[in-house]
Amino acid sequence: MPEALVRGVGWSASASVVLSVMADGVAAELPLPPEGVFGFRVRDPRKHCLGFSRVHGRSASMHLPCPEASLAERGYQCGPCFGRDEFRFMHDFHRGGVAPAGLRDYLAQPHWLYIATFAHGASKVGTASDLRKWIRLAEQGAVAAQYVAHADDGRIVRILEDSVSSGLELPQQIRSAAKAAALVAADGPSLGAVEAANAEVAHRVRNHLAGVGVAGFRVVDEPWTLPEAARKLLAVRPREAYPLPLLEGAHGLPLNGVLGSFVLSSLEGHDFIADLAQLKGRIIEAGNFRSELPSLQDSLF
Repeated sequence: MPEALVRGVGWSASASVVLSVMADGVAAELPLPPEGVFGFRVRDPRKHCLGFSRVHGRSASMHLPCPEASLAERGYQCGPCFGRDEFRFMHDFHRGGVAPAGLRDYLAQPHWLYIATFAHGASKVGTASDLRKWIRLAEQGAVAAQYVAHADDGRIVRILEDSVSSGLELPQQIRSAAKAAALVAADGPSLGAVEAANAEVAHRVRNHLAGVGVAGFRVVDEPWTLPEAARKLLAVRPREAYPLPLLEGAHGLPLNGVLGSFVLSSLEGHDFIADLAQLKGRIIEAGNFRSELPSLQDSLF
């Protein structure tokens, strides 16, 4: 493939993983198959604008490239593309904000409220549409999760999210850096401990929701299924941070496990964690490249 602009790591409902890219203005996917090798070279480490989205209803949206091929100014968009993006209305719509017709139709579908817990045991509250119910949690790198409410639409589920967040002091975001640090921590909790922490928080959230005076939802008790590729990553210990900077040079990463955007790569007898989310907005060339690791030697002391 020629040079491509990375949009991010994506999961499908069948638990396959891809790197979403734009090549010559056309959306494409680079498979990240289990036990395969992802080889690439960074051609431009600057963060580029990823364009904008138009929403056409519950199951249809179109992602368009930045017309000016600009560098990103806020997040992963330039100013004009942020203004064009119809998803930007989503987070304030439930507070009386406006939204285009296509986004209103998208938000009219049923939504789920979930509690996700990550490798360091920290939990967050979040929402997912019916269409992305399982995928949303897979892409975020959840280790354990439960669905706690099923809402009639996206407006109601965001009211519930705000209520849980403020009432129980649960965050709506967990920083990527914290997720990465947890995956290489020598004393991180076991999978069982993370699952227990998630169950405890989910129980508190369900009790809270029982007293929320909002119509249009029901409390549910439904587990989320951790993908097998993530189980493979979590089963390996110890795990170390990948020693090369991902935003420069060439890399060849064996795919021995995947959790969200994090891949487990076994190289020269070491098991490394690399976060492919770092490539988002950068221009790469995929191919038969390999990692030239620095000298790796266990400490004698």
